[in-house]
Amino acid sequence: MKTLDLSFSEPALNLACDEVLLDEVHSGNREPTLRFWESPSLFVVVGYGNDIERECQTQACQKLGIPILRRSSGGGTVLQGPGCLNYSLILQIADNEKTGNIGTTNCHVMRTNRDALGQALGQAIEIEGHTDLAIDGVKFSGNAQRRKRDALLFHGTILLAFDLPLIGQALRLPSSEPDYREGRSHETFCRNIPLTPEVVKQALGQSWLCGGQAPPIDAGKVQRLAGEKYSRPDWIHRRAKRSQASE
Repeated sequence: MKTLDLSFSEPALNLACDEVLLDEVHSGNREPTLRFWESPSLFVVVGYGNDIERECQTQACQKLGIPILRRSSGGGTVLQGPGCLNYSLILQIADNEKTGNIGTTNCHVMRTNRDALGQALGQAIEIEGHTDLAIDGVKFSGNAQRRKRDALLFHGTILLAFDLPLIGQALRLPSSEPDYREGRSHETFCRNIPLTPEVVKQALGQSWLCGGQAPPIDAGKVQRLAGEKYSRPDWIHRRAKRSQASE
């Protein structure tokens, strides 16, 4: 496993980068990779099967200048921006029982991340819903996955110093929520955790047995995919279909 600490200034490039990494691991042209990134600007990203009008406060986003994009994995809608650290884990599937299907992958990744961050915090962390991490029932990390035949992308957010009231301004209450949420507002349901990005990166890197830096990614390839897919209105506003990815 190699690490890649790479953030782009444009939201579409950050989304495209994850897909390029997935394609390269899937084709055997890249080792399994753990990427970290953080957006310098606010943007909303809806899950593959989400309906923008249902999940987003579209008028408020327009007024606040917050663009809305769509990712290729499942899961819910997220407000990205400064103080929200993202990780992207790209793994080979092979014949590994831990990554053999959606459910076993969820368990494997969430337990690994829970243990790593819990040790760094010195505090108990719970796995809630399918792929949330929480402390005393308050969420600080949401995650999603996308699978191909020979590789998978498992990525998520970790709230460290995010402006939590902004979430309710940009997002509606979700159309689907885990039982433990109990209808709570975004501001009372979500929290930051008192860790620095450097500590989180070190904790996850050690738990995933990372050794060394990943080779550079082809920026031109990322830019092309962003332009051909993630920046296009027909992708962003596509009609929701049943997702083959998973929360």
